[in-house]
Amino acid sequence: MNKTVPYLGEILVNAGAISDEELDSALSEQDVSHKSLDEILIKNGCITESILAGLLCRELRLQPVDLAAESPQPEALAAVPENVALRLNIVPLKLADSDSIEVAAADPLDAYAAEELEFLTNRHVKIRVAAASDVKKAIVNHYRVRSSVHDAMEDVIKQNSSGVHSGPITVSQIKAEDVAGIGADAAPVVRLVNSIFDRAVRERSSDIHIEPSEKITRVRFRTDGTLFTGLEVPGNLHLSMAARIKILAGMDIAEKRRPQDGRILIKAGNSRIDLRVSTLPSIFGEKIVIRLLDQNNEMMGIHDLGFSEAYEKMLREAVSLSNGIVLVTGPTGSGKSTTLYSLLNIINSPGRNIMTLEDPVEYTIAGLTQIQVNEKIGLTFSSVLRSMLRQDPDIVMVGEMRDSETARLAIRAALTGHLVLSTLHTNDAPGSVSRLVDMGVPNYLLASSLRLVLAQRLVKALCPHCREKIRVTPAMELETGLAAGTEVCTPVGCPECRFTGYKGRTVIAEIMPVDRALRSMIINDAPEEELRAYLRDTGLPAMREDARRKVKEGVTSIEEMLISTMTD
Repeated sequence: MNKTVPYLGEILVNAGAISDEELDSALSEQDVSHKSLDEILIKNGCITESILAGLLCRELRLQPVDLAAESPQPEALAAVPENVALRLNIVPLKLADSDSIEVAAADPLDAYAAEELEFLTNRHVKIRVAAASDVKKAIVNHYRVRSSVHDAMEDVIKQNSSGVHSGPITVSQIKAEDVAGIGADAAPVVRLVNSIFDRAVRERSSDIHIEPSEKITRVRFRTDGTLFTGLEVPGNLHLSMAARIKILAGMDIAEKRRPQDGRILIKAGNSRIDLRVSTLPSIFGEKIVIRLLDQNNEMMGIHDLGFSEAYEKMLREAVSLSNGIVLVTGPTGSGKSTTLYSLLNIINSPGRNIMTLEDPVEYTIAGLTQIQVNEKIGLTFSSVLRSMLRQDPDIVMVGEMRDSETARLAIRAALTGHLVLSTLHTNDAPGSVSRLVDMGVPNYLLASSLRLVLAQRLVKALCPHCREKIRVTPAMELETGLAAGTEVCTPVGCPECRFTGYKGRTVIAEIMPVDRALRSMIINDAPEEELRAYLRDTGLPAMREDARRKVKEGVTSIEEMLISTMTD
C-alpha cells in the first residue's frame, strides 16, 4: 500500500482536491496510524468519498459501479473468500470471461491487492471504482445473503430427502418487533428474509418486490421511485421465503390461491419500521410486495416537503379554518398521505378532537384517534364515517374518497361545522370538481363546502454532490418554456447517489383556493377549462410552471419536469 500512496496524493494535489500541506499532514499521520491515505483524508474532512471516487475514475479512466443497484454474481463471490474481500476492501462482481474477474474497489491504486487477487483466482483483475463505505456495506450484505441462500438450499434438500415439510417455516416464530435482531444461529430462511428487510431499510427503499419465475426468485427494491434488482435466489427457496414472511405478517400460510394482506413491525437501529405485506398468486407462485413505512417520519413538517412559500401559506390558512373540505389529489405514490399527515401536524393540539379514517393507517400520531378500514367486518369508509360524526370531532381526515356515499358524507360533515381533509385521484386541481360532481355531490353543496384543492406529484431531486450547470439552448426553449440562456442543472452521477444523478424526491404542485368567483363557477357547472383559465388569470401557476420553478432553482432536472407533467 505504501508504494502507491504518493501516487494517490499526487493525483489529488494535481486535481486541486487537496493542498500540499494537507497531503503532508496526512502522510505524517499515516506513519503513526498505518491507515490508508484516503481513509485519513476523508476522516480529516479534506475530501469526501464521492469526490475521491469521481477523481479516481476520471484520472485513471476507470468505470464507476453502483453497488446498491448492481448485484455480484454468486460465482464471483465464491471465487473470493469473505475474509479476503474484507481485508482487501473489494467486492467481486463477476467472472467477466474465462480468465478475468471484475471487482469493485475503493482504492484502485492498491497494486498489492490486485496481485493477491490474481494469484488467488488465477485470473486477470479488472477494477471498477466505488466509495469505501459502499464497498464495506456490500461485502457484509452480499456475503451474508450468499451464506443464507446456501444454508437455506441445504435445508430444502434435507427436507426433500427426509420427507419433512417446511422446516424453516416453524423454526423461529418470533415477535415481529424483534425481527431485526435475529442472530446467526437462526434458521437460514429466517436470516435470508431478515437480510432483505435490513437492506431495504439501509437503502431507504419504499417497497420490496419478491417475484417468482420459473427458475429464480428476483428481489427488487424501489428507491426514490425507481425499481432496481437487489438479489436473485434459487426458485426452490420461494415457498420457504413466502411462508416466513406470511407468518410474520399474520397471514394464512396454507392459503396460496387468494390474495392476502398483512403487517409486520420491525426495529432497525432507532427506527420503527411498519411493513405492509401484500401477496398475489401468479403462475410461478405468490408475488409479494412489501411497503415500508418509517414511523419516525410521520412528523415531517410541511416546510420540508418542497412547497413554495406562497403554497405553504395557503395550505396553513386552509387548515386553520373551522369547517370545509381541503382536498389533496394526485396519482398513486404522489405523496398525498405524507402531505395530509404534515397538515394534521400543523393543527394537532390538545384542544381539538382529531379523528382519521384510513386504509391502511400509515403512521401513528400521538393525540389523534386513528381508525383503520376493514371491509371484511363491515368497517367501510362510509359506515365508519357516520359513526365518527357522532364522536364530536373537530377535524376529520378521510384517507380517500372512494365512492359516492363517502363523498356525500364528507360534504355533509363539512357543512355541519367540521374541517374535513381527504384525498382524491385526479390529474389536476380543477379536475377534482367534475370528479366529485360525477360521484353524486350536488354543485351547490360542493361550492359551499370546498375550501382548497392541492394537486401534487413527486419528482426526483438532483444529487447536490454531482449535479452540473448547463444553459438552455434555443431548441430546449421550445420544449420546456425556459428562456434560452437560462442556467439550470443536469444529473451526472456519483457514489452519493448510486450514479443515478438523483437523490431523494421533492413535490411539485398546483393549488386552487376556492374564492367567491370559483364558487359561482362551480354552482353554474363551469367546465374544467374555464376553472383552469380562471386560475391562470389570477396568477396561480399550473403544475408545469411549478416544476419549471424547481428546474430554475436547480432542485430537479428538465427531464423530470417533462416526464412528470407530460399531460399538462
